[in-house]
Amino acid sequence: MSRAPKPEWAHHKAVWIGFPSHPELWQDDLEQARTEVAAFAAAVHADGKGEKVLLVAADEEAADEARRLAPFAEIVVESFGDIWLRDTAPIIGGDGAAHDFRFNGWGGKYDLPGDDDIGERLAASRGKRLKSHDWVLEGGAIDGDGSGLVVTTEQCLLNPNRNPSLSREQIEARLREDLGFERVLWLGDGLLNDHTDGHVDNLARFVGEGRLALPMGEENDPNWQVYRQASDRAVSFGVEVVTVPSPGRVLRDEEIVPASYMNFYIGNAAVVVPIYGSAQDEAAVAAIQAIFPDRKAVGLRADAILTGGGSFHCISQQIPG
Repeated sequence: MSRAPKPEWAHHKAVWIGFPSHPELWQDDLEQARTEVAAFAAAVHADGKGEKVLLVAADEEAADEARRLAPFAEIVVESFGDIWLRDTAPIIGGDGAAHDFRFNGWGGKYDLPGDDDIGERLAASRGKRLKSHDWVLEGGAIDGDGSGLVVTTEQCLLNPNRNPSLSREQIEARLREDLGFERVLWLGDGLLNDHTDGHVDNLARFVGEGRLALPMGEENDPNWQVYRQASDRAVSFGVEVVTVPSPGRVLRDEEIVPASYMNFYIGNAAVVVPIYGSAQDEAAVAAIQAIFPDRKAVGLRADAILTGGGSFHCISQQIPG
């Protein structure tokens, strides 16, 4: 049996979801972001048929609003910088331990109080055995299929703003030693204007053992070459590739944003897909429904969450069980 973390489609005991808590970060988008997060949490909970939702709020004001919008959820009050718990919460390994890595604000871009130790505190709140590791790794930078295979991007994991002293071979060795990943599928770049430096969970997701979902886009899509190169590498590596439509060119304030349907969350009862008002929204949800016939694919708007730089997968971290 692999020591690697269970794949996301394995059964979850619960899920941590970050709740927008800082008005100074969200400004005019705060209320809408909170509404979108609550809708995501409700879809994951699925009227009790899904999984337990642990909404993590940074203070009592945010906690009160979380209780109002999501009365079905358990509210956890722990200070943090922002809601991107995929990157700051611990990764629960195949050994059942909470694996906590160093966090440096996505290469020094956003240094916010509380983000560097929220993983340790969340692990303690669930009584999880903690294993701390002394190198930078964000959960959104990797995705595993449960067999010991993990996919990542060179743009992120080999970026000198993360672990400048570690070579590709040394990073592979640490993925093996710390998380039990035995094989690494290296893709190249991530999406245009992604401040995470190309997190793989915005580009490629395992949807079965040895089965990788990737977007497809036309030549007017700002990421069409990224998608093609990723597909070529995946096929050459030997995994099966299934395609999902791309939302295409999505603009916010006249700037191209890294909108992606691949930032879906695979819950016990539902696969929740971010949608953006694109002509491809309906086709993308249908494609993901076809991949997961045993779950309900739910498309939900994530416009305000996206202004913060991510979507549903970015704000969540599952607790297998």
